[in-house]
Amino acid sequence: MGSEAQRRDRKAQRRNRKARDDRGRRRDEGDAMERPEGTRGRAQEDRRPTGGRSQQSLYPAHSATHGDSGQGIRAWIRELLQKDFAFKHIKVIFPTAPARPYTPMRGALSNVWFDRHKISIESPENLESVDSMCKVLTDLINEEVASGVKKSRILLGGFSMGGGMAMHLAYRYHKDVAGVFALSSFLNDNSIVYKELEGHQQNIPELFQCHGQSDELVFHQWGERTHTLLKGLGVPSSFHSFPNLYHELSVQELEQLKAWIKQKLPDTPTDTL
Repeated sequence: MGSEAQRRDRKAQRRNRKARDDRGRRRDEGDAMERPEGTRGRAQEDRRPTGGRSQQSLYPAHSATHGDSGQGIRAWIRELLQKDFAFKHIKVIFPTAPARPYTPMRGALSNVWFDRHKISIESPENLESVDSMCKVLTDLINEEVASGVKKSRILLGGFSMGGGMAMHLAYRYHKDVAGVFALSSFLNDNSIVYKELEGHQQNIPELFQCHGQSDELVFHQWGERTHTLLKGLGVPSSFHSFPNLYHELSVQELEQLKAWIKQKLPDTPTDTL
C-alpha cells in the first residue's frame, strides 16, 4: 500500500534537489528575473488564470529561497505535480514579493515578504517590514473584494516565509477569510500574532500546516510549536508531518493541501447570501 505515492514522492524529491540546485545557480549568477527593477515596496502578481470562475480566490505566497517569486513557486509546483495547481472554480493568484535587502543574506537584495534579524524562532520580529507588506497585500485582497469575491471566499497561504506572511495577514488584519495554510513555516516565539489573538475566540480562520521532519532550515519543532501556541489561542488547526522531507514541497503534501482547499472553497458554496 502507498507504493505508487512513495514512488511519486521519490521522483518529486529528485526534482526538488535539481530545482534547488538550479535556483542556487541562478541566485549566484544574479538572475535579473527574480529581482525586477522598480518593484520595491509593492507586490507583483502572476494573474494568469488557473481556474474558471473567479468567485473564490487563493493566494499562495513564495519563500525567500525556494520558488522565490510568484512565477517561481508556480513553476515549482507544476514540476512536482506535472500539472498546474488549478481549480475550475477558484482563481489562484501568485504574488511576488518586492526586492529588499535581506539580513540573513548579508543584506543582499532578495524577493522576500519581510526582513528577519536572523532565521530563528527566538529572534524578535522585524515588524516594520512585516507591517508594510501587510498593507501592500491588503490592497490585493481589497481588489479581489471590489471585483465581487467575498472575503469569506478567499484563502491565504504560502511556503516558508510565505506561510508566515499569510499568518500575519490573516490573524492580525483579515480574520474573516476562509482559511490559512502554512507549509514549512513558523512564527517567532514573541510574535505579535499571538498577542493579537489573545481574547479573540470567535470566527478565527482555520489553519492547515505541513512540515518536513528533516527540514534543516526551518526546523520541524518550530512549526509544531507555532501550531501548539496558535491552537492554544483558539485557532482551529491541523498539523501534518512528512518523514524524510527537507525544506521543500512534496507531491503528497500538495495533494493533501488541494483536498483541504476544496473543502474550504467548495464548488457549490454552502452559504449563498
